[in-house]
Amino acid sequence: MAKDTKPSNYRVIAENRRARHEFQIESDLECGIVLMGSEVKSLRQGHANIAESYASVENGELWLTNAHIPVYEPARQWGHEERRRRKLLVKKKELARLWNATQRQGMTIVPLVMYFNDKGRVKLKIAIAQGKKLHDKRATEAERDWNRRKARLLKEHG
Repeated sequence: MAKDTKPSNYRVIAENRRARHEFQIESDLECGIVLMGSEVKSLRQGHANIAESYASVENGELWLTNAHIPVYEPARQWGHEERRRRKLLVKKKELARLWNATQRQGMTIVPLVMYFNDKGRVKLKIAIAQGKKLHDKRATEAERDWNRRKARLLKEHG
């Protein structure tokens, strides 16, 4: 029997491109996010910004702070605050690992991508990251430039 092939509902809403430049990513994790209906409608229109946001463990819960989801105009009267704190949903074991990394090892929890998964639910990919120093950023950039030049040379003379 042929397997039914449904179109994928996976769609990126917002991406934090600077995160990989500013931080050394150690590990990443997918988590759910608690949203109001007007926030989901706004996200379905493709409006969000997670570039300046971060996550933190407070009182045994994981919170996303400073993520911008604009107001959904038809629900303006009963809508949401644009930059309110939003609760992230993770398992207790993962929460303990995140708390351990931030409290003991001095790392940061950075959001990487907000997207709709195949079931149409909003998910957030977060990462445990260590901040890069200026010389680390320069080294990463130099390595990227060298790889580009190397690929170009191999293409021309290969």
